[in-house]
Amino acid sequence: MGKLRVGVLASGNGSNLQAIIDSSQAGKIDVEVAVVVSDVADAHALERARRAGIPAVHVPPGRFRTRLTPEAEQRFIEVLEKHGVRVVALAGFMRILHDDFLKRYAGRVLNVHPALLPAFPGLHGQKQALDYGVKWSGATVHFVDAGVDTGPVILQAAVPVMDDDTQETLAARILEQEHRIYPEALGLIAENRIRVDGRLVTSAGENTGARGGGEA
Repeated sequence: MGKLRVGVLASGNGSNLQAIIDSSQAGKIDVEVAVVVSDVADAHALERARRAGIPAVHVPPGRFRTRLTPEAEQRFIEVLEKHGVRVVALAGFMRILHDDFLKRYAGRVLNVHPALLPAFPGLHGQKQALDYGVKWSGATVHFVDAGVDTGPVILQAAVPVMDDDTQETLAARILEQEHRIYPEALGLIAENRIRVDGRLVTSAGENTGARGGGEA
């Protein structure tokens, strides 16, 4: 069977998108980035896609500040369907998705968060970690559900918090781990090695079926 076709939704710089593209093009993961879609017309993520020869599509988000309008969300779905997307990866996508989108792609929407969930969900996870005084933070790749960073955890990477850390220095070290584990998680799904039982996500030792993350 062919590579797992992934659609990436991004709103900004797209460094996690670049990590996925690099891993894919280097043959490290059996994934093809089929299309990149952004709610921001001049998002650098779209330029990254174009440079890699990947279709890059801007879809205006509509009148809401934090959500897509139903019409815009339907257009996102149409673009993803047109490009044969099986799994959707959010990479700095700053809009909340509605239930209709999440039901259509149930168990097939991923996100990466700059904290060790369930600690410090939502915005500014690095600042939350520093303000709380934790000694370890990190990155989490998780499935997306209707909550805010509440979906089942796929992979995590721990990052020590140094006494002299600022939000920027901590964010930079966490981002390095995001770039490592996000492609890895997509690779596991492409190999059909992910199993989900309630909140428990496990990784099988070998490919046991068709690609596409159907059980995820």
